[in-house]
Amino acid sequence: MGNQYEIFIDGASRGNPGPSGIGIIISRGEEVIKNISKYIGNATNNVAEYSAFVFALKEALILRLDKIKINTDSELLYRQLKGVYRVKSEGLKPYHEEAMHLMKGFRYLEINHISRIYNKGADKLATMAVKNKAS
Repeated sequence: MGNQYEIFIDGASRGNPGPSGIGIIISRGEEVIKNISKYIGNATNNVAEYSAFVFALKEALILRLDKIKINTDSELLYRQLKGVYRVKSEGLKPYHEEAMHLMKGFRYLEINHISRIYNKGADKLATMAVKNKAS
């Protein structure tokens, strides 16, 4: 798919909960369209992961991308979005609902669970956001 964009996301939390950040890389082929490193305040790891996913979807909609592939190293996020796991945490339910709603805005959307080894760029951006705010 020539019009397909690939997005790598990650959330980081120093302490759980603690100061947290998100990292997002949006690319098309070898070209990086946008890097996002954003501090999100105190949160759990899972809230940070969901925040990264939701923010990435919003950014993709703003950029008018209609075919996206999102890569996450969060097994919980991946499995909840795919319906394999139920969302039991009350704190995650609003994020899950928002994610499911935003996902309807794309002509094609694929979510992949990847190894952390392949998510170093997004991880670095998320960790950077925490360090810059927490230091």
